[in-house]
Parts: sequence; structure tokens; C-alpha cells
Amino acid sequence: MGRALIVSAGASSNEYIAARLTEMGYSRPVIIPSGAEARRRMTESDFELIVVNSPLPDEFGHEVCINAVEKTDAGVVFLVKAAQAEQLLGPLSEQGVLLLSKPFSTAFFVQAMHHRLQLLRQENARMQEKIAQVRLVSRAKCCLVEHEHMTEAEAHRYIEKQAMDTRRDRTEIAQEVLENYEDMGV
Repeated sequence: MGRALIVSAGASSNEYIAARLTEMGYSRPVIIPSGAEARRRMTESDFELIVVNSPLPDEFGHEVCINAVEKTDAGVVFLVKAAQAEQLLGPLSEQGVLLLSKPFSTAFFVQAMHHRLQLLRQENARMQEKIAQVRLVSRAKCCLVEHEHMTEAEAHRYIEKQAMDTRRDRTEIAQEVLENYEDMGV
């Protein structure tokens, strides 16, 4: 599994969080005590998961979470006392940060982490599928431009119109176009 970063100033918290992450397959998570140091390390290294345990000695910690979401593709978890969790839940959730209120059980922590990672993997799979569809349609348009002497706009319109007229997906039409040219030996 990938690398994990723990941003936390409490020694006992660090041990607890590191042990939970190790159970989840993260070997030797990197532990950083301050927000400023965490920002520097995030630019130097690639992390799959970043856990921020508030408060930090130099800041509360939500700023590090927002920075991590904006500057990395890591999953970000923010651990905060229940009293502050209500105020931060909305804004941080919208940013893509998973907020867990302290204290929490080991089972809940592990379950929340697995759920968050599963969501990220599903989103990644959806994006990969979308990219594959765009590539397929682009290849079909290139075939139409090259062999039918259409403009790119005309090829796009042709694929769109065929999809609408036959009530099928653009990727199905694109696949047919490509298969037609393969059958012709082109």
C-alpha cells in the first residue's frame, strides 16, 4: 500500500494513529509535528493518505487539510474534538476532507478509512472509464476525418447524431465506426 503522513503533536496519539495505519497496510507512516513542516513534506513526497490530528502547535490544522486537498491527490482525514467537529464538518466535507470527531473507536477509525479509500478508488475508476470513452470517440473522429474527409466538427456531429437517432451511447457508435474501418483493412 502507499505512504501515509500523520500530522500530529501528541506522542500517544501518534503511536495510536500509526498503529491503526499499520494495521491497514501502511508501513512506517511519516509523523510530522507541525503544519508548516507538513506543507513542506507534502511538496517533497507523494502520500496516499494524510491524517491531521488537531490541534497542532503552530495552527489548528484545518488549513493543512485544505492545503493537502488542493495540492495533493491524497485522501485527507482530520481528527478533531467533537465540540469543533460540528462547525467544521460542512466546509471541510465540501473540500473533500473526511472529518472524524475524537474520541473514536479503533473499529470506527479503520471503517471510516476503508470507506474513504473505497470512495477514492471508485472515483478513480469512473475517471479512468471516462478517459477511455473520450479516447475511443476521438479515435473514431480521427478515422472519419481521415477517411471520409470530414472536419472534426462534422465527425463529432456525425457521432452525436448517430447516437441520438439510434438511442445508443456515443461510445457504441464510435466502436462501430472503428470496427467498420478495421473490417475494410484500413
